[in-house]
Amino acid sequence: MDQKDIDALRGKVPCASLLEKAGWKVDLKESTRDAVKYRRGEGQIVIVIHKGRGWFDPMSEAKGDVFKLAEHLGAKNFPEALEQVAELDGFVPTQPAWNRPARAKPALPLANRWNARLKPRPGSPAWRYLSESRSIPDHLIQEALEQDRLREGPHGSMWASHTNDAGSVVGWEERGPEWRGFATGGSKVLFRLGTPQALRSCVTEAAIDAMSLAAIEGLRHDSLYLSTGGGWSPATEAAIRILGARPKALLVAATDSNRQGDVFGDRIRAIAEEVGSGFERLRSARDDWNEDLQAVLRQRR
Repeated sequence: MDQKDIDALRGKVPCASLLEKAGWKVDLKESTRDAVKYRRGEGQIVIVIHKGRGWFDPMSEAKGDVFKLAEHLGAKNFPEALEQVAELDGFVPTQPAWNRPARAKPALPLANRWNARLKPRPGSPAWRYLSESRSIPDHLIQEALEQDRLREGPHGSMWASHTNDAGSVVGWEERGPEWRGFATGGSKVLFRLGTPQALRSCVTEAAIDAMSLAAIEGLRHDSLYLSTGGGWSPATEAAIRILGARPKALLVAATDSNRQGDVFGDRIRAIAEEVGSGFERLRSARDDWNEDLQAVLRQRR
């Protein structure tokens, strides 16, 4: 494993994962959000700091990162510590049940928060979520990465960017095994995957559905796969109007096959009529495109 992979692993596996797996328990009464105290047995204490990336033993001079913690807990050397940490990649430790709500903190600018996150890579939590839980083909995940559309989110989730017409990130969809949300302080415009100049614009309701439809269709070069993020903001409508107003444009309402999807589909139809573009309603056989994709893969197997 090269240094880049080691550094990425250091950033992904919190110290709490090692401690929880080794049977340590949080002493909630003597912990804060910035310093979580773990105990095991008589007089054994480790305090986790730096948002889970650092620790120290108040009973000795021992301290360091997650690899040093593995050695502190019994790993004989760095290779053994590296192996133990790598085995916990993707393990989500139990979060302490704080009695008081967290204090509101000013959010960093959206661009800073987006750029600070790692890109998914084969085997990472976000990659596994998309590939294993959602059946998105690896080559399509790679294509989304090459277009800079994805980031690793916390707790095994993935972030899918929403961009404005200038290409700037203005928000992102957050999806994971146990999480569904949108960037705090962000704006829903459109998730975009495919050829920017493509005249066929397929509008879905979730980035995972956009990727699923792209996988089903083989990522057509004449198509742009979009997501509204489950919302319909003025900025979203304006962005769809711009796409539909281009000469020979085709707006495809690939929204879910349910009541909400039909409402969104009618809005897209109305925009197409107003701007003079072509229109098509594309329906999934099941409720959404990800269900269709998974069904297709089951049939193939």
